[in-house]
Amino acid sequence: MKIGIIGAGHIGGVLTRRLTRLGHDVTVANSRGPETLKGLVSETGARAGTVTEAAKDKDVVIVTVPEKSVPDLPNGLFTHSRAVVVDTGNYYPQRDGRIAEIESGTTESRWVSEQLGHPVVKAFNTIQSSHLLNDGRPAGDRERIALPVAGDDPNAKTVVSRLIDELGFDAVDAGGLDDSWRQQPGTPVYGADLPADKARHALAEAERAR
Repeated sequence: MKIGIIGAGHIGGVLTRRLTRLGHDVTVANSRGPETLKGLVSETGARAGTVTEAAKDKDVVIVTVPEKSVPDLPNGLFTHSRAVVVDTGNYYPQRDGRIAEIESGTTESRWVSEQLGHPVVKAFNTIQSSHLLNDGRPAGDRERIALPVAGDDPNAKTVVSRLIDELGFDAVDAGGLDDSWRQQPGTPVYGADLPADKARHALAEAERAR
C-alpha cells in the first residue's frame, strides 16, 4: 500500500521502519522539512516529503503528532482524499496546553477528526514505541499484544486492523470514535500490552473520567 506518515517522532519513526520492511511504499514527513529526514530515509528506503506530499494520493495516512500541533497542519490536507487516516495521538495537557473541547468531554480522536475535516481511526496510541518496534509476534502466539482500534467506518477499521496484524499484533475492535476514550491515557488498556481477551475486558471495564 501507499502509506503516508505525518510525524517522525517515536511512533512515526518506528512505523516508518516497520512498514517499509513489510514492503509498503512509505512517504514520511515532519514539521522541519524533508532535508531533516535523511538518516531515516537512508535507513529505511522510505521517501521524505512535505506534509502535503505525505497525505497526497495515499491508501493510508498516519497522523502521529502532538495534539497541540494538529491545528497547525495545512488546511484542506484531506479535502477530497479517500485515504484511511489514522490518529495515534494522546492528549497530555502538560505538553499540549488545555484544549477546551477535550477537557469538556470530546474524545481526543473526535477532536482530531474535526480539526482535519476527515474521519479518522484511533490506533497505535496505547503501546510504547520500543514495544511496537520489537514485540510483534506471529498470529496465534499466546503472548501477542493487542492494540485497540476505534472508528466509525468499519471498512477503514478493517484496513487498519490488517496493518496491525502484519506488524505482529492483534487488533481489537474498540467501537466507534466516540468510544475511543476507553483507550485514552489513564484507562486500563493504556500501556498495558495485554493479549486480546484481556484487552477486550480492559476496554469494557474502563471508566470515563479524566
